Amino acid sequence: MPVVGTCHCGRVRVEVPTPPATVTFCNCSICRKLGTLWGYYAPADVSITGETATYRRGDKTIDFHHCPVCGIATHWSPLPGRDGNRMGINARLLPDDILAAARVRRLDGASEDWKYLDE
Repeated sequence: MPVVGTCHCGRVRVEVPTPPATVTFCNCSICRKLGTLWGYYAPADVSITGETATYRRGDKTIDFHHCPVCGIATHWSPLPGRDGNRMGINARLLPDDILAAARVRRLDGASEDWKYLDE
């Protein structure tokens, strides 16, 4: 059964085919400040409706999307020419019970190793 989440004002809607089994808390400089928990899906499996604005940090490989009205981070998408088989959706947009059922993994994105701290 599909799972739907929205930004705060409801103008951006994210639909995924299944609840995320795990979500990632990344401590890199941008994810930490965004306050996101990322659920990962194939882009073909995600439906995003509503207008988003994007932010690309320097030479990085993804675009961060947010609602231009309420400012809530909604998802990230890979840049063309990068691994296009994965994108992240902000699982904090999903219903509370869905998010509560997911295992939270901690990713050390602040170091050069980019390792999960729970492995």
